[in-house]
Amino acid sequence: MTVALPRLVRSPGAATAAAVIGSALAILPPTAGEGPPGRPLPAEAVDAQDVITPIPASLGADPDRVALGRMLFSDTRLSRGGDRACITCHDIRTNGASAVARNLTADGTPVPRNTPTAFNAALSFRLGWAGDIPSLPDQAEIALTQPEFLGGSWPGILAVVQGDPALAGPFQAAYGREADRAAVIDAINSFERSLLTPDSRFDRWLRGDAHALTEAERAGYALFQGIGCAACHQGVNVGGNLFEKVGIFVTIPNKAAEVLRVPSLRNVAVTAPYFDDGGVAMLPAAVRLMARAQLGRELTDAQTASIVAFLGTLTGYYEGRPLTAPRAPGAPPQPPPQP
Repeated sequence: MTVALPRLVRSPGAATAAAVIGSALAILPPTAGEGPPGRPLPAEAVDAQDVITPIPASLGADPDRVALGRMLFSDTRLSRGGDRACITCHDIRTNGASAVARNLTADGTPVPRNTPTAFNAALSFRLGWAGDIPSLPDQAEIALTQPEFLGGSWPGILAVVQGDPALAGPFQAAYGREADRAAVIDAINSFERSLLTPDSRFDRWLRGDAHALTEAERAGYALFQGIGCAACHQGVNVGGNLFEKVGIFVTIPNKAAEVLRVPSLRNVAVTAPYFDDGGVAMLPAAVRLMARAQLGRELTDAQTASIVAFLGTLTGYYEGRPLTAPRAPGAPPQPPPQP
């Protein structure tokens, strides 16, 4: 359902594409009440808004349909075995994904790629690591019916929804008809469009809160721009809006030189493990590898720490709480992100 792993990329033509797409996102009108506060923005925040724009508080999803989609997102009865739901792999109580490199299919084998976060997926121009899923409705269809995910069937799904008074009545009220395939998909998509994480410290800084970032974090953002990360990681989702080849300057060990959708870096500090195979456990290592492979740069420890500090400011809030990393089996609890 979404994507959030660091891939600091730049290639001939990528910067131009990124600038065009990022600019298009940047000129979208803000949601009511979302503009900068009634004080001048710092000059560096004004410049930053040419690259990254704040996440809106809402995409205007209908609340009744969102409520239906929320129920379906957690309903294991929609799956073939009655034992899994969307939330099984996309844990919206933590980071919208999971703590494992690759989740398991219904038959116990690993899925081909790491599970991307469901948060802010609606802000990406295409979905899936390869960007081969054109839209949220297409993604919902795949998740509900493909055997490696829920493996449900439409006759079975509709029988559950139409036969449950807690769902059938609200569907009739929200859609003016009995639940059907289109309505079920739309309800799930309405909920997914509500899975936004606004109010990160970086977004607060963009809106004029000069104290939202430390000097070290602002320096990390300057370095992020200066070495070329922002050529592809920009726009409202800090990525998620173009394609790029993996391994431009250096081939990544055990990875094919394929073209993938540039992932969003929103909430990246809490969405380990990283990359499409979940092969890197720690964010500093992921940043170093991407700088080497995509930018041809060897970062020092200080430079790596600086960029990681900036990336930590991209952690947003869902329903009033900051996103957190899920606890891996046997791992100690992690401290919550800095408010």
